[in-house]
Amino acid sequence: MKSTTSLHIVRRYGLVGGMENYVWELTHALHELGQTVYVVCEQCLSSLKCDINVIEMGAIKPRPRWLSMLRFSRRVTRAVARIVESSNLDAMVIHSHERTAVHDVTTFHGPLILDRRESWADKISPRIIAWEHLEKRELAAKNVRCVIPNSIAVSKQLKQAYPQIAHLVIDPMHPGVDPGLSNIQSRSTGKTVGFMGREWKRKGLDFACEIVAELRKIDPEIQFIIAGCAESEIKHLFKHGSGGVEISGWIAPQDFFARIDLLIHPARNEPFGMVIAEANAAGIPVVISNHCGISSMIGEAQGKVLPLDERNEWGATCYNYLNRPPAKRPKITPLSLSWVALAKSHIKLYTRILKDKAI
Repeated sequence: MKSTTSLHIVRRYGLVGGMENYVWELTHALHELGQTVYVVCEQCLSSLKCDINVIEMGAIKPRPRWLSMLRFSRRVTRAVARIVESSNLDAMVIHSHERTAVHDVTTFHGPLILDRRESWADKISPRIIAWEHLEKRELAAKNVRCVIPNSIAVSKQLKQAYPQIAHLVIDPMHPGVDPGLSNIQSRSTGKTVGFMGREWKRKGLDFACEIVAELRKIDPEIQFIIAGCAESEIKHLFKHGSGGVEISGWIAPQDFFARIDLLIHPARNEPFGMVIAEANAAGIPVVISNHCGISSMIGEAQGKVLPLDERNEWGATCYNYLNRPPAKRPKITPLSLSWVALAKSHIKLYTRILKDKAI
């Protein structure tokens, strides 16, 4: 396998979220395959497992987010210039996972700002103007040689919103999962639904709460565990009572999946859905919306994909699963997504880009 040098750009480097986990696992897998890896970030938030060259620039005030992103981009430009100059690393692929200006490759984790519901005020909103500029520059600047979508859905959205870069958009590179998830020993009650997600509005937690509330009217033994978001942010969703609901905040995926029997993910816009892939690896069925990027990979052997307007079907599907005896529940077929396979695909891409840059 050829040796490459890549520099990855991410604001928070660590196991702290879906996109961040992707970057963490990808860079570690690349290093394990003998590649030279640099990371430029604001802060490294997890303990490194190997000798990756991490350059921390320091935290930036997070709000307003669009202004914070502009400041981050400017810092990245200066930091990358220093690294290239001091290390004599012309033969390097710069790979961004953020809205930056100096990359050869960007992985687009979505969602698109152009895919939002527009309003009359957008044309004078500094926030929208900044985000549109950042997104267009990330995807369509002259320095961009390749755009990597993380799902088929994101690929289609990119080509529709930015037809001028359709030739740069390659086949999706799906995230991997922790192989240890397949060894989880269940500690569930047999009737526990789980939801995990920090951006709970986009991921449809309010919808999930309504479905579970209806299920509990029929079967009060059904429990609901919500992970990834703070109780203070979502307590208004339970103004009529929170019986049978546990809001756990941040929880390790291994602990979360050990305690649930079914994952519900009624997202309104989910570019991929790593928690869905992780649930699958843990042998847990999923009931998800057709707005999840991973939905094209989910069949009867993994769970069920449903439109959001078929509310009754959501309840019936969840109820039918939870009320089957464990011995009669179908065995879940794993998708077998691997971080090593993802890293190998990146090495092939980097090799091609380095060859093109040398011409």
